[in-house]
Amino acid sequence: MTVHPSLQNYADAWTHSIEAIAELVQPLVEGEWNRATPCPGWSVRDIVSHVIGMETEMLGDPRPIHSLPRDLYHVRSDFARYMEVQVDVRRHHTAPEMTSELEYVLIRRARQLRNENRSPDHVIRAPLGAEQTLEQGYRLRAFDTWVHEQDLRAALGVPGNLASPGAFVVRDLLLEALPKVVAKDAGAPANSAVVVDVTGPVEFLRTVRVDADGRGTVDGAPSLGPAVTLATDWETYVRLACGRIRPADAADRIKTEGDPELAAAILAHFAVTPN
Repeated sequence: MTVHPSLQNYADAWTHSIEAIAELVQPLVEGEWNRATPCPGWSVRDIVSHVIGMETEMLGDPRPIHSLPRDLYHVRSDFARYMEVQVDVRRHHTAPEMTSELEYVLIRRARQLRNENRSPDHVIRAPLGAEQTLEQGYRLRAFDTWVHEQDLRAALGVPGNLASPGAFVVRDLLLEALPKVVAKDAGAPANSAVVVDVTGPVEFLRTVRVDADGRGTVDGAPSLGPAVTLATDWETYVRLACGRIRPADAADRIKTEGDPELAAAILAHFAVTPN
């Protein structure tokens, strides 16, 4: 294995999730590919198409030349339009076409990982013509693949892997977004603290501290007098933060204490994944 040590965890997490996806969809009959998933506007087929498309981009393949229909209600931004091309171009592919393309892409990407000799700070392409480091690309693919594995599991009624390697990549990325959610988006007051307490397969307690200048940071030390404490389970946390459910849909699984207006503002801005 020639993957750089700082890339290895992401490579392992990605491999675990994409192999789980391949195993989930291999036995599906044609109609099951059309099942709706928690990912807005996307079916099982659409999610697998997205995963295939993103992996071909990691391989450096050219993007399809394809015009999107005008009536896709869930496509509301340039980022969403970019992502939708790889999905829409496969919308009429059959089950055997989908599974065979996924298998082929998995083989090619596994070979790419085995032969990887680029440094983590090597610059590669990112969506919308942007650039990212190789490490960022690996990390985001591990994140995205695990989240979509969970979308498929929800759609197919096959729960599992809530604490697999990808779950911890997802945890860390979502926690990095918390200071902005609390301090900037929700407008938590200066010199305040917000505690997030998550239970379940991935368990953690984090405190977001807002300094005198209104900047937020996150750490693992408890706060003695938080403005808000927000408690929920890991699966609900992920679904909220990834925009799969609205706070009102999970009111029975979210417990808040402290300032009710600030708690509502935090939950209103809790979804941090692009759409």
